[in-house]
Amino acid sequence: MFDTVAMSRLTVAAPVGRMADVLRACTELGCVHIESYTNFEDGVKVGQASASDEANHISSLLAKVRAAISAFNPVNVDGPVPLRRVKELLEDSFGHELQTGLDLLDTHRDAEAELEVLDEQIHLLRRLAPLNMDLELLSGSDRVEVYVAETKKASKAASTFGALLSKVELASAPGIVAVACMPSEGAEVQMALGEMGGKPVQIPSMNGTPDEALKLLLAKRSEVEGTMFSASEDSQRWARNNGRNILAVHEYLTKEDEIHTAPTQLAVSGQAFALDAWVPTSKTNAVKSALKDMASHVEVEAFVNDHHHDDHDDHHHEPTPPVALENDVVSRPFELMVGLVGRPTYGTFDPTFFLMLTFPMIYGLILGDFGYGFIIFLLGLWLGTLPLAADPVAKNGVTILKWMGVWCMIWGFLFAEGFGFVWDNTGQMGDSSPLAGIYAWTYENITFPSFITDTLNMSYMHIPFHRATSSLNEYVLLSVYLGVAHLMFGFILGFINVARAHGLLAAFFEKGSWIIILAAGTLHIYGFLTTDQGVFDATPYAIAILVGVVCLIIGLAVFEKFGLAGGLIMGPIETFGLLANTLSYLRVMGVGVAGVKIAEVSITMGWDLMWSGGGILSIVLGLVLFIFIQAFALALGLLSPSIHAARLHFVEWMGKFYDGSGRVFTPIGGRTLHTEGQS
Repeated sequence: MFDTVAMSRLTVAAPVGRMADVLRACTELGCVHIESYTNFEDGVKVGQASASDEANHISSLLAKVRAAISAFNPVNVDGPVPLRRVKELLEDSFGHELQTGLDLLDTHRDAEAELEVLDEQIHLLRRLAPLNMDLELLSGSDRVEVYVAETKKASKAASTFGALLSKVELASAPGIVAVACMPSEGAEVQMALGEMGGKPVQIPSMNGTPDEALKLLLAKRSEVEGTMFSASEDSQRWARNNGRNILAVHEYLTKEDEIHTAPTQLAVSGQAFALDAWVPTSKTNAVKSALKDMASHVEVEAFVNDHHHDDHDDHHHEPTPPVALENDVVSRPFELMVGLVGRPTYGTFDPTFFLMLTFPMIYGLILGDFGYGFIIFLLGLWLGTLPLAADPVAKNGVTILKWMGVWCMIWGFLFAEGFGFVWDNTGQMGDSSPLAGIYAWTYENITFPSFITDTLNMSYMHIPFHRATSSLNEYVLLSVYLGVAHLMFGFILGFINVARAHGLLAAFFEKGSWIIILAAGTLHIYGFLTTDQGVFDATPYAIAILVGVVCLIIGLAVFEKFGLAGGLIMGPIETFGLLANTLSYLRVMGVGVAGVKIAEVSITMGWDLMWSGGGILSIVLGLVLFIFIQAFALALGLLSPSIHAARLHFVEWMGKFYDGSGRVFTPIGGRTLHTEGQS
C-alpha cells in the first residue's frame, strides 16, 4: 500500500513460430509490461506486425468500433460482459449491428450537412426577395451580364450610376441592387457598385421568383430536418441498446490487436525472438508456469536498485521498472490525485493513502461548514447515480468529493458552523438554536488536557471552536502547527526514499538537514513566542539551525551536484524557502475565515431582511439575497478550498519527497473493465 509494486525483469527467448502463442499468453496473464527493443545488432531487428487476414479484419473492425465510441459516447452501467458472450457477438451479428449504428450516424451527418447548404440558400433567397424578379433573369446570359449586390446605399443607386443609367437596366430595393448590362459596360458597373460599398450576391441555380423558390426550400428543409431528428433519436436508442456490448467488444479487440502489433517491440533474428519485459514480483511463479512450455528460455530476476550515487556503476543506465500502484478499495480513488503529478519513481513511497487521510481533512478544515458539507456529500451521491459515474476516473472523482463533504461536516460540527450560522448559544439564533443544548454539553464536558493547551500555547480548546471570533488566534496556530507536522512528515518520507536509493549518508545530508532546520527552527520560534527569548539569541536551537544549513550546503554541493559555490548560494536561499512553505499553511486560516465572512453576508443582507418586519417585499428580497449569496458561498467553497488544499499537498508537501517521473505500468492487453474472463 505504501510502496510501489515490486517488479522483476522477465526475459523470454523462443522460436519465431511460437511468437503469437507467447504474446497471447502474456496478454492473458495481464501483468507483462513489454520493453521495446532498441539495442540494434547485426542480424537482430525488431519484428513486424502481423499481416494476416485475421489481423487485418481485427484492425478494420476496431477502427469502426472506435468511430462508434467516439460518436455515441456509450456507457456501461450493467457491469462486465462475459468473454463467451463477446466472442458470440463477433461470430454472430455484431458486424451488421455495428454497421447499422454507423449508417445512422452517416444519415445524421449527411442531414446536418444538407441543412447547412439549405440554410445558406434560404438566407440568400431572402436577400433577393425584395427585387421580386425571376432567378433566371438575375442569372444573366451569354449576351447580358447581371450584377447583384447588397448595399446600404441602394436608395442612391440612380445618382451613383448617373449617365450610365442610359446604358443599363437598374432595379433596386431596400438593401439590394440588381444591374443588367452589355459585357462592354461590365467594368463601369462594377466600379459603380464598389463606390456604393456593394457586396456581390451569388444567384442560386433555381427557377421562378425568390418567394416561389423559398417555399420549395423551406419544405425541403423541413423534410431534411425531420430526417435528422429521426436519425438522432434512432442513434440514441441504438447507443443505449448496444453501448455495453460496444465497450466490451472494443476492449476485446484492443487486446487482440495488441497481440498482432506487439512483435514491433521484440528483438527478432532469423529463427528466434527475445522478449524483454517487467512483471510484478508477486506474479513470478504464474508467469513462469504460463510460459515454460512455449519458450526455450524464461528468466525472471527481481530488480535491485544499487545506484547509490555511483555514476560509474555498470547498472546506472539500465531502465528502471515501470510503476504500478497497489492500494485497497478505500484509498484507491485517490490514485486519481497522484496521477495529476505523475507516477512516483519506482521504489519510493506511494502517497495515495496519505492523500486520502490529509487532503479531505485539510479541505474540511478550510471550509468547515456542516451545511455545505452535507450538500457536497449529497452532490457526490447524486453524481454517482449518473451514467458518467460508470467511467472509472469519474467514479474516483465522485468518491473524493464525498470524502470532502464528510470531513467538511466533521469540522463544521466542531466549529458549530452551518450555512453561515453559528449554532451554539453565542450565534445568531442564541438560545433558540436547535443545537444550543448539544453545544452547551460539549463545551462543559469536552476539553483538551491542560498539558496539550499549555504546550501548544492555545488558551481556548473547547468544543465548539469559534475559529473566526474568539478562537481566531488558535486557528492561526493550528494552521502553522499543521504545516510543520505535514512538512516534517514529508521530509521523513523523503529521508527514507533517499536512504533506499542512495544510502543513509546521502539521506542525512539531502533530507536530514531539512529535518534539523525545520525542527530547530520551529522550537526556536516557539521559544520566542512563549518566553523572553529574542529572535536572534544564540539558543541551542539557533545553533542547530546553523548546523542544519551547513549540512544542507554539503548535501547540495556534493550529493545534488551543485558544487561548492552552488551549495553556498542555494543553501541559505532554500532555507528561507522552507519558511515560506511553512507560512503557506496560513492559507488554511485565511481562506477559512474569508469563507465564514462571505457566508455571514447572506445572513446580514438576506436572512435578517426577511425577518425585519418590512412586509412581503422585504421577505421576497431577503429570501432572494439569502439564496443567491448562499449559492455563491457554496460554489466558492467547492472551488477555492479545493485549490488551496491541493496546492498544500502538490507543492509544499509532495515537493519534499515526491518525484513524479515514474513510468506507468502498462501490461500488454491493458486493464479489463467491461469484459469478464479476460485478464
